[in-house]
Amino acid sequence: MTKNFTLLLPIAISLGLLAGCSGSDADSLGIGAQCTSSDECNGSDGQSCLTNFKGGYCGLDDCALDADCPENSACVTHSDNANYCFRICTDKAQCNENRDPANEANCSASIVFVESQEAGVKACVPPSG
Repeated sequence: MTKNFTLLLPIAISLGLLAGCSGSDADSLGIGAQCTSSDECNGSDGQSCLTNFKGGYCGLDDCALDADCPENSACVTHSDNANYCFRICTDKAQCNENRDPANEANCSASIVFVESQEAGVKACVPPSG
């Protein structure tokens, strides 16, 4: 019995870790990830590589409401007067899990959200290209 338990324990732990890593829609869609082409972004919900940003930015453009965006992202109006679905955040580390240091995004409260957000909500804003 102990031998079987010893063999099954690592499998059970691995399955538990995988279940805990499923992430949100923003994670599974790669919202905010660095890219060079849309092939690197999950294409569901119209996501593409927004190459007008330095390092590219997996996301959606031309949103009108937060409902147009995947979970854990929001519709924002960027300084270029276009609307995008950007990943929401509370700190910079959340924005850069899938970006290299030369192309870091900022977790910014200065972005204009299309719809009002809860206090403390910010958006991952990529560097301008």
